[in-house]
Amino acid sequence: MILPSSFEPLWEAPAGSPTGGLWFVFHRGNILIGGTREDPRIPEAGTADALPVPVSDLRFVGLLGGTACWAARTTEKEAPAGFAFEGLRSLFNRLPDEFLAVGGRAIQVLEFDRTQRYCGACATPTVIHEGGRSRKCPNCGETGYARVAPAMMVLIKRDGPKGRELLMARSGRFVNGMYSALAGFIEPSESIEDCIHREVFEEVGVKVSGLRYYGSQGWPFPHSLMIAYVADYAGGDIVCQEDEIEDARWFALDDLPVLPNRLSIARRLVNAVIGEVDPNHPALKA
Repeated sequence: MILPSSFEPLWEAPAGSPTGGLWFVFHRGNILIGGTREDPRIPEAGTADALPVPVSDLRFVGLLGGTACWAARTTEKEAPAGFAFEGLRSLFNRLPDEFLAVGGRAIQVLEFDRTQRYCGACATPTVIHEGGRSRKCPNCGETGYARVAPAMMVLIKRDGPKGRELLMARSGRFVNGMYSALAGFIEPSESIEDCIHREVFEEVGVKVSGLRYYGSQGWPFPHSLMIAYVADYAGGDIVCQEDEIEDARWFALDDLPVLPNRLSIARRLVNAVIGEVDPNHPALKA
């Protein structure tokens, strides 16, 4: 998800800024939502005490069009009347994109605090440092920053008698019928390009060439930086990696599967490769 241009990411509230604003309140990864299912709303309140649930671990995450945005946790398991706890993914296409993007930043800030409460070197409780951008150990001085895990994504294409074809795969975690580009985490000391060649061969057993960078996107599920490429098919038969890939196949542009959500870089990557040969394809308008 891409933060909107109207959002200013900050680690501390500017001096003199109001304490109220939009509150991104989470319980075990689910966000507190008001309104209705068809028209969900991020809670607004003048202070944390005015929220419908008790909160802790308050963190400032930035300004959205000048409105303060806060992240917080609650231990309440049940949402009060008129509210619900929902996963961010379930809010795709229902909550405005800018709120989803800020919510993604908020949950990562909270997760950073949760997982870095103790020093990884000496186990001493850490303290917020640099205005919240990091956590520092008061005993040994070790400093920890929010984790961002780089991952490659690659869409493999070939042009044959039926025109352009895309190699896409599905995981058992995907919604029914959905296929996407291949993806995998980069290992220590590995370049993005080396990761692409390794992951592609491991996951589907084919070779690729002609790697071309497309773009990147922060993806808060849980804390990835997706780095997307296009590649040309260079040979090999599809052999799916057990326990990783449920199915993989070549798709002609007139027979595409269910595609990833429009908020994901995977969908923009697919659309870009389709648009190279068919700028009027129906998938580009979905």
